[in-house]
Amino acid sequence: MKKKIGCGSQVEGKLKWWQLSLIGVGCIIGTGYFLGSSIAIKATGPSVLIAFLLAAVCTFIVFDALAKMSAQDPQKGSFRSYAKKAYGRWAGFSSGWVYWSSEMLIMGSQLTALSLFTRFWFDGIPLWVFASIYAVLGIAVVLIGTKGFERMENVFAVTKVAAILMFIVLASLALFGFLDQGAKQGLPRTISEVLPHGFLGLWGALLYAFYAFGGIEVMGIMTVRLEKKEDAPKAGRSMLILLGIIYIVSLSLAILIVSFHDFHGNQSPFITALETYHLPFFPHVFNGAMIVAGFSTMSASFFSVTTMIVTLSEDGDAPALFSKQKKKKLQFPLPALLLTTAGLVVSIVLSLLLPGKIYEYITTAAGLMLIYNWFFILISFHRLIKQTVWDKVKQAVGLLLILLAVSGTLLESASRPGFFASLGFLIVISLVILKLRHKWKEEEATS
Repeated sequence: MKKKIGCGSQVEGKLKWWQLSLIGVGCIIGTGYFLGSSIAIKATGPSVLIAFLLAAVCTFIVFDALAKMSAQDPQKGSFRSYAKKAYGRWAGFSSGWVYWSSEMLIMGSQLTALSLFTRFWFDGIPLWVFASIYAVLGIAVVLIGTKGFERMENVFAVTKVAAILMFIVLASLALFGFLDQGAKQGLPRTISEVLPHGFLGLWGALLYAFYAFGGIEVMGIMTVRLEKKEDAPKAGRSMLILLGIIYIVSLSLAILIVSFHDFHGNQSPFITALETYHLPFFPHVFNGAMIVAGFSTMSASFFSVTTMIVTLSEDGDAPALFSKQKKKKLQFPLPALLLTTAGLVVSIVLSLLLPGKIYEYITTAAGLMLIYNWFFILISFHRLIKQTVWDKVKQAVGLLLILLAVSGTLLESASRPGFFASLGFLIVISLVILKLRHKWKEEEATS
């Protein structure tokens, strides 16, 4: 029997649907696309386009479910609140803390990546200096308030799309022979050329394509700001159509220009594709775009995890201290900001002190936990919204794609430890839930 969502938590908003689409673009296009797509190309070759198409389909299904729940019952806690409504307090607790802990770790890796990008221009300066500067700037973006955050993400979105369009124009000129010697590659003509590592290679690369679409959770949290809540699905569709087109076109051009063997994980595929065409300005401009991309996704993560800790506190799933607002001028309660900042500092220190592989495993685990929340969104939608046959088909497809992306990590030696680390995080959170269950039952009995 379906549980009905109440409408007692309406939240006022001023965003138009196209503004939310822009915010979504700003939150999603980040280092996962600009840098992580190289790993996907290396793993599966030209069939990386199939991986990105499948990831786009799954992202659409997940956000469509989240948007419909948001349109019917806007909640500050977004997916975490819907998990609680659908399955009880344990689900809301686990969803919220899985998201918070995973994003904190990912923010540390984003700051490390930003520092590496910046050292492209300032070689020799310690990474912690740049990481600290970007962390302070990220905090400042959150402190300027929701409206300021929205404006910043809109600017970042336009900047990132402009950088990708610049690549598309230059790569098209190279492909048709207008730059130096012209294109080096042709269209793959056989299955073995499309799938050089077979279907297992494509399966293992799925996760990296999913990473490039990470960020819809932030967009879900921002749907409460929509002027017309029913426009949430339209905002998501527009955003994903734009992203899907520019992702597929830009990646297609990259793999048409150079062999997939030439790509490597520590350099953007777009810089690799054009580095032999004697364009001295391009690496600098694109490096700047990657910094903008990484900083915007890091700032969006900071905003969303701070929102999450406040909602967890308001619902009694985190200490009440984190939802006490003493200074009305601040967007968030000071204790919540301090907790997120402290977590960010710890994540930066870990990223700079731990051996590269160990921290890579931790951040891979954190990325997987974000996808686990996508699973929660779909099964919450099943319980909370009356579904059509088409909704049920989409849900089944979405759950299958999530299962494929997660299980694909077992095929890659580089990502396999991250999978087991993610299970470790889930076990810890489950043990905490078991510890708290007795307390929750007592609270329910007395309420």
